[in-house]
Amino acid sequence: MATETPPPSKSPTQLPSTEEFVAEQESAEFGELRRSHRSFAFPLTVGFIAWYLLYVLLSNYADDFMGTKVFGNINVALILGLAQFLTTFLIAWWYSRYSAAKLDPKAEAIKSRMEGGA
Repeated sequence: MATETPPPSKSPTQLPSTEEFVAEQESAEFGELRRSHRSFAFPLTVGFIAWYLLYVLLSNYADDFMGTKVFGNINVALILGLAQFLTTFLIAWWYSRYSAAKLDPKAEAIKSRMEGGA
């Protein structure tokens, strides 16, 4: 869903100065935005990489376990491999919801302040 955004009150040639960018970067609000993003993204990234490496290690070193038939010709390796895709999409969906609820409002406030000079 595209929305119409009003043009910034500053003209394109009147961008915030370096000092304004540095001041914003050092502000408590920007620090909170950065902390909110990192506290969500970093643990999920580490968790997913660990889960992926576990799958790779099991595929290489646990042939008997990964070859165990669950039903029909479906084995543990296939189920865990498909679960990799499922977790990728779930993490993307979860991050999208988190970002829309927690990060986007904070980022929009900072953007508005920088563009509007407020």
